[in-house]
Amino acid sequence: MKKKKVNLRDIDPKKHQGEHTHEDGYNHGNPEKASNFRTYLPSIFSFVMLIAGIAIDYVEAFPFFKGWIRIVWYTVAYIPVGFPVIREGWNSIKKGDFFTEFFLMSIATLGAFAIGEYPEGVAVMLFYAVGELFQSSAVNRAKGTIKALLDVRPNEALVYRDGDIVSVNPETVEIGEKIQVRVGEKVPLDGILLSEKGSFNTAALTGESKPDTIAKGDTVFAGSINLDRVIEIETTKEFKDSSIARILEMVQNATARKSKTELFIRKFARIYTPIVVFLAIGLTFLPSSFVDDYVFRDWLYRALIFLVISCPCALVISIPLGYFGGLGAASRNGILFKGASFLDTMTQVDTVVMDKTGTVTKGVFRIKIINSITFEEAEFMKYLMAMEEQSTHPIAKAILEYKADGSDYEATDVSEVAGKGLKGTVNGKTVLVGNKALMTSNNIEVPSATDGIVESIVMVSIDGKFAGYVTIADELKDDAHQAIKQIRDAGISKIIMLSGDKDSITQQVAKELNIDWAKGGLLPEDKLNEVEELKKQPETKVAFIGDGINDAPVLAASGVGIAMGGLGSDVAIETADVIIQTDQPSKIAIAIKIGRSTRRIVWQNIGLAFGVKVIVLILGAGGLATMWEAVFADVGVALLAIFNAVRLQRMTWD
Repeated sequence: MKKKKVNLRDIDPKKHQGEHTHEDGYNHGNPEKASNFRTYLPSIFSFVMLIAGIAIDYVEAFPFFKGWIRIVWYTVAYIPVGFPVIREGWNSIKKGDFFTEFFLMSIATLGAFAIGEYPEGVAVMLFYAVGELFQSSAVNRAKGTIKALLDVRPNEALVYRDGDIVSVNPETVEIGEKIQVRVGEKVPLDGILLSEKGSFNTAALTGESKPDTIAKGDTVFAGSINLDRVIEIETTKEFKDSSIARILEMVQNATARKSKTELFIRKFARIYTPIVVFLAIGLTFLPSSFVDDYVFRDWLYRALIFLVISCPCALVISIPLGYFGGLGAASRNGILFKGASFLDTMTQVDTVVMDKTGTVTKGVFRIKIINSITFEEAEFMKYLMAMEEQSTHPIAKAILEYKADGSDYEATDVSEVAGKGLKGTVNGKTVLVGNKALMTSNNIEVPSATDGIVESIVMVSIDGKFAGYVTIADELKDDAHQAIKQIRDAGISKIIMLSGDKDSITQQVAKELNIDWAKGGLLPEDKLNEVEELKKQPETKVAFIGDGINDAPVLAASGVGIAMGGLGSDVAIETADVIIQTDQPSKIAIAIKIGRSTRRIVWQNIGLAFGVKVIVLILGAGGLATMWEAVFADVGVALLAIFNAVRLQRMTWD
């Protein structure tokens, strides 16, 4: 199925800021409204009226405060907090949804009025309303990290057209156009830096607050903030395909994808609530058949307590909030989960399989060793670089990064020897540059010490004599060792490396990183077969980490696919379930820990909600609990569960 691209014009920050909607359609909070004092006025008014009424009842100083005056007083106190709930309950009934928390709270509090328990009826609805306000605040706070993403949406691009700089909507800029970004402005589209260098704040994209300095020709991502000079960029992607649009799409999709626990709780609440309603009805009338001193009012009061306790708010609010807190915490750490379900799946991983190049290594060739035999190193490198200037091979590019002072050496008569290297003339000397086969075919004696070198090696002969060699290797990422250690500390029993690179190099890297098992020289289908074999092992959950197009099949087939989002290919990022925005393998362990923390908090909330509700239900049925205990079992437990979920926003997993 083709994925729909995000149109940033369709994303309204007001619409997405702080909304939390039940399945029954009731909105639990908009930060603009929640921050408005008028939102709190109904609860404040009802609270003052309730406290005044209870005080008058207690001191009995006003003999007129009886009968209809007392009823009117508490009714006035009830209406500001009760009417919105009754209205929501009625709207739900019209939609065919009877057993909602609004219906239960309405029946319970109106029933309390019917039996003369006016203060308790007002108190239940008041505390419920206050609980909703706290819930709104908690939801808004938990969503703060993700809401911040909406604030980095670029809304204009300064593009060069017809000799002028024109301000346009970023969505109208085409690939290949040149744009200008001023100091403090957001980069509107992905592109290549045309200026000599630039410094950018990429925190919104990577979670890293450290400024990122890049050079001419490097990639600049949309959503980055230009820090120190006016720069020019040539666009390489349309706005809908830019990094920031892609991140927003993944974040929005993540909040819509429910975990199995979350879906189960919602379904369970739909069944459990009507059961308690019918039990409450039975609790009201059935005792008349076997209780000698049956008093309808007493048993109705117990049934009303049942109804208050049965509200599933603590479950259907706090559990999704727990998962949302986990998604937000991960985003703050530069990790994007594409759904709450993957937070759960991450906790089950026991085997981590990873690619090598671009995952634990930087994916960039660098000179590792220069061994010059017949010349000084600088002189030796001038001969080598003069030859490599004629080549476009990645190894040649790595060699040409060597800093040589004022070399005027020039290669002539350069020819390529297929599969072996180059032959040419530099400063009147015949120079061979290539592998051992090139040396052997030209009767150049090669030292036996080179046989044990596993890295890519470039040998050089000058005028028929072996002059030395250079080894080229991919560098390990700065946090590669730390990443493997942290993955083990997270309880992962097996770490495996599968690579398309030479097996000798793969084995060397695996040994250096203390990886359990490694295999190199693999095609994409070979990697897929290896992972499929691992999945056949009983109770094995495999996470695969990769970055290239060739990793996409394995990312799709593994239990959890994790892609490096900075340098990773678009195909890998689209296929993966989790995106590491910073390209740091050490984030893998953090992703596992965040998943476990989220799951632990969710199950704490489930245990808390069910435990307290069961206890108070039993006490209520036995006449040992009042409405006040029922309020705690519903609203109080919901607030405790929500505060517990919000803890995810303060946790650290480094």
